Amino acid sequence: MDEINSYKREPIPYNPQEPFYKGIEAEAVKSIKKNPIHVVLDNLRSAYNVGSIFRTADAGAVEHIYLCGMSAHPPHKKIEKTALGAHEYVSWSYYERTKDCVLQLKEKGIPIVAIEITENSKSFFDYSWQSPVAIVFGNEVMGVQEKVLKIADEIIHIPMFGYKNTINVATSFGIILYDILTKWNFERKGV
Repeated sequence: MDEINSYKREPIPYNPQEPFYKGIEAEAVKSIKKNPIHVVLDNLRSAYNVGSIFRTADAGAVEHIYLCGMSAHPPHKKIEKTALGAHEYVSWSYYERTKDCVLQLKEKGIPIVAIEITENSKSFFDYSWQSPVAIVFGNEVMGVQEKVLKIADEIIHIPMFGYKNTINVATSFGIILYDILTKWNFERKGV
């Protein structure tokens, strides 16, 4: 099934009243180079988590967010509360089924990396991220759907050292996003 409710908005013109970009000229906001990172949210239950992911995605200059299944999408008051305006700066699309979204990304040649703890998943500590990349995050209780895991190119996990085997999905996204950006930066510098 094709994506629906596709939303691609140019950055909002500079507004001196917006505290998040205060002091930045309008041209600077428009000229932000996006990182070739595609974020797929597979049936997230919490609109607050979705909003938080938008905010972090903007901080990391993510190219696109794909909201799938039951994941809330703008306009939504709970997203707006935690996104703090970031949902206005990050392109997004909504798909009824996550699998359709992932298959379309694969058709474009974008590798799919599911973030999930499984018997065969690899630690993100030892993983080299391709560019571009699509990273899939799953439902807060059920995780990434099995049918999505089966078509992913890789399954990566964040090691857990405490009693619980999961952490908040928005926190997981931040960890993975900045691992990607850090490793890409080192690769560019030849470190």
